[in-house]
Amino acid sequence: MDVAARRWIATRDRPCDLAARLRLATRDVGLFALSDWSSGYAGRVQRIFVGDVQGCADELGDLVARIDASFGRDFELWLVGDIVNRGPANLRVLQRVRALRDTGRALVVLGNHELSLLRVAFGQRQLAADDTFQQVLEASDADDWLEWLRRLPLVETGRIGTQDFAMVHASVAPGWSLADLVAHARRVEARLRESRRDAKRLLAAKPSEDPDADVLARLTRARSVDARGRWSSREPVSPEDAWHRRWAAHDPDYGVVYGHWATQGLHVARNLRGLDTGCVYHGAFGDRFLTAWLPADDSAAPFAVPDERFWRIAARARDSRVREENA
Repeated sequence: MDVAARRWIATRDRPCDLAARLRLATRDVGLFALSDWSSGYAGRVQRIFVGDVQGCADELGDLVARIDASFGRDFELWLVGDIVNRGPANLRVLQRVRALRDTGRALVVLGNHELSLLRVAFGQRQLAADDTFQQVLEASDADDWLEWLRRLPLVETGRIGTQDFAMVHASVAPGWSLADLVAHARRVEARLRESRRDAKRLLAAKPSEDPDADVLARLTRARSVDARGRWSSREPVSPEDAWHRRWAAHDPDYGVVYGHWATQGLHVARNLRGLDTGCVYHGAFGDRFLTAWLPADDSAAPFAVPDERFWRIAARARDSRVREENA
């Protein structure tokens, strides 16, 4: 039984208890000795997969400093999306990630919070009370950031050792091959990139009425899939309905790295690495972390379990709910 299943069994009678879920997620992170693993670096470029940053610029800076001390410039960051929102320093995160991407040392996929930023900018929704990307929208170069964001991919693929993999923000549909995933994602990306008018139409479309909007939402928002294949952004009511349990039941021949699910916490299972450990929620629900996975490129089975090739960067920013209570 994997970590996610054990956690859902422990909390299935309290499906809406966010605090309990986050405490359990923090506890389970410790099962993998995250801060103890040493890279044994051998002079090759190290791929480093990073969970949801969500405006936690100081923690991302701490991670990059540790990477620099371990690997110099011989690294490549793979970020699972949601690099903005809820945290305190979204513009700084964007600037760092873009600089790394422009020099060929970072890849990033779109998450639901990047899409939320675009929708607010396009007048399709109002700022929510916990949105913190106003600094991006009010920046003198806001239009440039909007153009950069809408051109980000929805999926990145590669190979670790002999294992093909995909990085997405939230989920992959059960039964999709890697080629299916890429084909669906590239079609949707083309609509986002075609023009701002086309992007607005896609972002305003209902998933029930536009197949591309459905793909976009599934890749960036889904957490559960029922027995009939219907996805939802809500957390599953049973372990079997977690999207990755339905996906794994099809015995896929590729791995998936993803984020989006802070209440689940670190998810380490065969062919799966879920890296959202809720850095932005630090203080409201105990100690939280920014998690990175550093697989070995020469491994024949990089997605095998157990796996201890993780770093965790202690969160420094306090959740806004804590700041408000202490004001």
